[in-house]
Amino acid sequence: MTAVSHDGGRPSPDSSEVVGYALEGEIALVTLNRPERLNAVNHDLVRGLCRALDRAGADGAAAVVLTGAGRAFCAGHDLKQPPETVPDEHSLRRLQDIQDVTRKIRALAAPVIAAVHGYALGAGCEFALCCDLVVAERGTVFGFPEVEVGLGVTGGISHLLPLAVGAVRAKELVLLGRRFDADEAARLGLANAVVGDAREEAMAWARELAGKPRLAAALAKQCLDQGPEGDLEAALELEVAASLGLMATTEAAEAADRFAARGRTPETS
Repeated sequence: MTAVSHDGGRPSPDSSEVVGYALEGEIALVTLNRPERLNAVNHDLVRGLCRALDRAGADGAAAVVLTGAGRAFCAGHDLKQPPETVPDEHSLRRLQDIQDVTRKIRALAAPVIAAVHGYALGAGCEFALCCDLVVAERGTVFGFPEVEVGLGVTGGISHLLPLAVGAVRAKELVLLGRRFDADEAARLGLANAVVGDAREEAMAWARELAGKPRLAAALAKQCLDQGPEGDLEAALELEVAASLGLMATTEAAEAADRFAARGRTPETS
């Protein structure tokens, strides 16, 4: 259940939920909900996010939109939390939970769209970049301040960021920790679009994705995720397996019929 925020009219979840979840038709809307802390990351938020992603999968959502309540998407780790000075089992579990966010997003059959506004810093930037698509609102500030505050990068960003921007630029972004805006994020290939209202645009994209054949979209996501991690031959084999699997379903024929009904055929599109 959602409520309307008085901060610019941006919808936000019930105030008792650290991470809100709503199923709007076939679209799961997941909302980070610590607006008083700019949705800064603590243990409860990470665990809540993992549970919401599991729920989206269990509900069979066709697409997932990840957003933040209030003035920011996520301002990174909550530095007001007591520092951990001695590594222990709690520290390990906390880090593994953060890594599980990336694992769960990649494991979901449904595409996950990050609707980013305000700030996407540190872990918040990592949450956004492990999503399949990123819609950034004008004025959004991105950055990786971990080194500056004595923290390590998480969420698989040491793998995902160099894939997106190259090794040299990834080191610049992480080691120098300079903040950059939404237009720069798009130029670097870290955002798909820069818009006036990220949540509204992301929901529009999600509705478009929900209208596409589910299995085809899921297998395309899987191929694109795994392709850069192996060699070309492995990518070719995965594509063949996915294509053969799609031929065994009715989705391809039904999609072709819809295409033809619009006056186009797959051969001429």
